[in-house]
Amino acid sequence: MSSHASDAAAPPIPLGREVAYPRHYDPGLLFPIARTLGRAEIGIGDALPFIGHDRWHAYELSWLDGRGKPVVATATITVPGNSPHLVESKSLKLYLNSLNHTRFDTADAVRARVIADLSASAGALVDVVFGLPAMADAAQDGDSIDDLDVEIASYGPPDASLLAADAGDIVEERLQSALLKSNCPVTGQPDWASLHIAYRGPRIDRAALLRYLVSFRDHAEFHEQCVERVFVDLRARCGCTALSVEARYTRRGGLDINPWRATPGHPAPVRLRDERQ
Repeated sequence: MSSHASDAAAPPIPLGREVAYPRHYDPGLLFPIARTLGRAEIGIGDALPFIGHDRWHAYELSWLDGRGKPVVATATITVPGNSPHLVESKSLKLYLNSLNHTRFDTADAVRARVIADLSASAGALVDVVFGLPAMADAAQDGDSIDDLDVEIASYGPPDASLLAADAGDIVEERLQSALLKSNCPVTGQPDWASLHIAYRGPRIDRAALLRYLVSFRDHAEFHEQCVERVFVDLRARCGCTALSVEARYTRRGGLDINPWRATPGHPAPVRLRDERQ
């Protein structure tokens, strides 16, 4: 997530600071961040070259029923990629925890409240459903490039010049790697993810792609921006005519995020989770 505030008058970003856990419901804990700030750094303007969403998995959702008995649940939260704002991750965790001592008559009332609050923060309709996606298996995710016998010497910043493709060999294929790692630019903590690419166009050199993905290893950038950078670099350097890029980040604070970006018209990927999530 971006560390920039969307408004100069906004309170300090909670990521990287010690913050007391809330005892009462408080939608004001949500911290919206303008997407334009991160996109400007990678050359994306108002006309987005992609469609997509940011899908969150919430593992620690709880509230009180009408008689005060605790209820626990999980949820899948989907924020449109074209929303004006994203919601900073720690603020989302704090907001969800503010529901812990709040009474609701029904689960539908909880869902409606969370949809309303997150939609107001993001500036677009956010989807919330109870439950989590199924676990993925190798057959669903395409060919892994992680066992290639390659020498790697670049670990940051991301180097798009490492990418290569064969314009004389037009293919349609799915590739995956579990070796994506970058660092949070606020806390310095490592962000681990698997990356899933589906494309049509010149055949991408797999060894070159692996070197490129590893070049994120010492790079400090937020989840959504990493995925958008990969999308932009693959389109520019490899000439993909159709492209889908999804990252499945490992869990932190009871949440994981799964940003997806694709060329317009591309179908959304099947909702799945990795075993590391």
